[in-house]
Amino acid sequence: MKRISAIVMAAGLGKRMRSKKAKVLHPVAGRPMVWYMASLARQVSDGSVVVVVGHQGDQVKAYLEQEKKTLDPLDIAFQSKQLGTGHAVQQAKSVLMPKGKSAAELCLILNGDTPLLTKATVERLLAHHRDTQAVVTILTTELTDPQGYGRVMRRAEGLVVKVVEDKDASPEERTNQEVNVGTYVVSTDFLFKALEKLKPNNAQGEYYLTDIIGIAVSQGLRVSGMKTMDSAECFGVNSREHLSFVEQVMRQRIRSQLLEAGVTMIDPNTTLIDDNVEIGQDTVLYPGVTIEGNSKIGCESVIRSHSRVSNSVIGDRVIIEDSSILEGALVEQGATIGPFARLRPGATVRSKAKVGNFVELKNVELGEGSKANHLSYLGDATIGKNVNIGAGTITCNYDGYKKERTVIEDGVFIGSDSSLVAPVTIGKGAVVGAGATVTKDVPAEALALSRSEQVNREGWAARRRAMYATDKASVTKKTSSPSPKRTSKPPTKKTQ
Repeated sequence: MKRISAIVMAAGLGKRMRSKKAKVLHPVAGRPMVWYMASLARQVSDGSVVVVVGHQGDQVKAYLEQEKKTLDPLDIAFQSKQLGTGHAVQQAKSVLMPKGKSAAELCLILNGDTPLLTKATVERLLAHHRDTQAVVTILTTELTDPQGYGRVMRRAEGLVVKVVEDKDASPEERTNQEVNVGTYVVSTDFLFKALEKLKPNNAQGEYYLTDIIGIAVSQGLRVSGMKTMDSAECFGVNSREHLSFVEQVMRQRIRSQLLEAGVTMIDPNTTLIDDNVEIGQDTVLYPGVTIEGNSKIGCESVIRSHSRVSNSVIGDRVIIEDSSILEGALVEQGATIGPFARLRPGATVRSKAKVGNFVELKNVELGEGSKANHLSYLGDATIGKNVNIGAGTITCNYDGYKKERTVIEDGVFIGSDSSLVAPVTIGKGAVVGAGATVTKDVPAEALALSRSEQVNREGWAARRRAMYATDKASVTKKTSSPSPKRTSKPPTKKTQ
């Protein structure tokens, strides 16, 4: 028999979120809330993990299936009607009690909307359950404003007697500041036998999981509670304001871990880093930097202000200058990006290459030591080593129907304001003259020109200036001449 299985309750409506999205799919530091709880359950369990879904359950299931690599083995159970927490847990019975027998000795029950709960706290809860030899153990905390939470009632010796939901509590019970946070460790055999005895005798008309405590006490079984002093860990998200609070706490944890690991942040409070980001030692992050998704940053790199790196891999000793955007890009060691550069998905910048200001790359490999320093768009291209891309160069990759690829081989020089109309290949060591529009392949070591021959007209500029001066003087003379005087009466006709 396995020791610990787990249930994650993720079926709630989340009405106060005012959202078309399932509450547990709202992200915290780049990951949906349900991921944190399913991952935590998987880390501390050696048995089955069941996520109980309900509202928009198909969407939650689809997301969890995308994360199989980190969460498997994992089962999904559906709660078609939201009839309370006790009813939600019952939906996992077929997985955790196959053929009526426990698949694991203990069952850990977690809420899907408490992403700040840590592995260390859950491990302490499991140890507390074993040490107290309880059949049910709950995680509790104290709140100065416990409104909305179930109050934990204890005996004099500290054992838990019951949990009273806020709407069902008496005025005296509501003064109790110790609250149940919805995390349980329960003997599996007892759990599912007790669930069969639940009755919806409460203000909500629901099957409360907390009622198993009263059932255990009535049978003379031990119920214990472990109080955690960090109430933030127990914080459940029920509104956008709650989500914002949890987001800030989670991101502060991430920053603290990275600072401790040797990453420098000039202004941590303005630096946003997602949960699954990896950053090497001695990398420096300037104010306003955002690093998202599955990004990995090497050692001794520098990312300057207002740059955003998303789902990208950055090597060692890379410099990303101000206000650059990298999405789905690979940048090898020693390269320089920006300022104001944009690397779109599929962009690969090899070692010691340079992508300068206002340069955009999409589905491009820029070879080792190559440079695109200014004002260029390079899309769907393979660019070799030690290539110089002049300012204003464009790879014309789209003809209105399909995209084609440009190949620029090693050592090529592309002059400024050139247009390379794909599909086209520029051979090794070739030179493309400034202002060229290249529509045919250029052989290796060749010079490609496609502009009209320059014509110089001697003295033309001087004649033009003289003509302009003459015209100006003529206009001035006409406007300054006196106009004839007008009489008040027309002249009379003379008689013979």
